[in-house]
Amino acid sequence: MLIAREKRKTNVAEYILYMWQVEDMLRGLGLDIEEVDRRLVSQFQVDEEKRKEIRDWYDNLIAMMKLEKVERQGHVQVVKNMVNELTELHFHLLDQVSDMKYRQLFLAAMNNLLEYRRKANLPDEVSDVELCLQALYGQLMLRLQKREIHPHTVAAMESFSRMLGYLAAKYRQMEEEDSKDF
Repeated sequence: MLIAREKRKTNVAEYILYMWQVEDMLRGLGLDIEEVDRRLVSQFQVDEEKRKEIRDWYDNLIAMMKLEKVERQGHVQVVKNMVNELTELHFHLLDQVSDMKYRQLFLAAMNNLLEYRRKANLPDEVSDVELCLQALYGQLMLRLQKREIHPHTVAAMESFSRMLGYLAAKYRQMEEEDSKDF
């Protein structure tokens, strides 16, 4: 919860990846709040009030996962909405404002996106943004397993990371501008 809150404020792409990881951790713990409490919540060095807040956050996320029927796979709607918002921003930057820096980053990633889509056998309905996120999440899982990652894959992931980093910065800028309007 603490990490999620900070990532949500600073980098929406990192937040999405973090939330995907949390969903998988919760699945690995059987969506059992007692197990989550023992294995995760107890590790935080915080006072009891903050510990209860963290436990409640995990408990609410578990409830959301069950309600939305993503106990085995998939993602909660609030996270999917953020992926959709990033995708909309992606198209906005490419088509409506013609952001040349973003266009260059996207073009630099394009061949890697096509190759990853082909290798992962993903349909065209999966947006380029979600494709980048899925690829980076896969790389994260390989790193956590201490598996070797081919240099070509590392280079492809770097192109995805640069593209998403710029997109996340634009998203944050957009949110800050929207909050000034209120």
